[in-house]
Amino acid sequence: MEKTGIDDLMIVVEDLALTLVSGTNPVNVLHGLSWSVAAGESVAVVGPSGSGKTSLLMLLSGLERPTSGRIVVAGQDLAHLDEDALARFRQRHLGIVFQHFLLLPAMSAEENVALPLELARIPQARALARQALADVGLGHRLHHLPGQLSGGEQQRVAVARAFAGRPALLLADEPTGNLDAETGARVMDLLFDLHQRHGTTLILVTHDSRLAARCQRQVRLVAGRMEET
Repeated sequence: MEKTGIDDLMIVVEDLALTLVSGTNPVNVLHGLSWSVAAGESVAVVGPSGSGKTSLLMLLSGLERPTSGRIVVAGQDLAHLDEDALARFRQRHLGIVFQHFLLLPAMSAEENVALPLELARIPQARALARQALADVGLGHRLHHLPGQLSGGEQQRVAVARAFAGRPALLLADEPTGNLDAETGARVMDLLFDLHQRHGTTLILVTHDSRLAARCQRQVRLVAGRMEET
């Protein structure tokens, strides 16, 4: 197999640690993780509840700062960015799909998808939003509010929002956790199809072994430590 070069890497993590304070007691969430992910790769992060999976995604997105260690995403060392620069970095390079849809209830599906693009000053934001919603089969629901959509439709809006700006990296945290099995399967088919069509690097946190098996490789977190599976 051809060796992956540094320019082909989307994520480089070196000796990463995260310690949080609960009351007066420090809680070691992640311990000395070193890890890399190639551009365009799909990786499942698995492990028991409380093992640090969501915390890892928060660090990779710059929504949480590590206690120590280094994170480089898309060639950018996140430690060198202030909060405004991190927000711009997320707008340009990242898509994030959460277990909870996090749609703005007073905005239509189109407006929810277009808003991050408009904030990033991406041209033709509304046209991109409409295309993204068409890609997830919701071209006929553009003007519906979240409360007028089913759970599966709301999650598809969240997927469209994550992909509309054609991000280099997509982080998905239990994206089917609030859906029934059939709807969850359709959402994941969509997620993997978009990942493959656009060459987006995908990091998927999941408890579902069947979903994890669809990724090119898996890593397991146990008590804040990582092992390849």
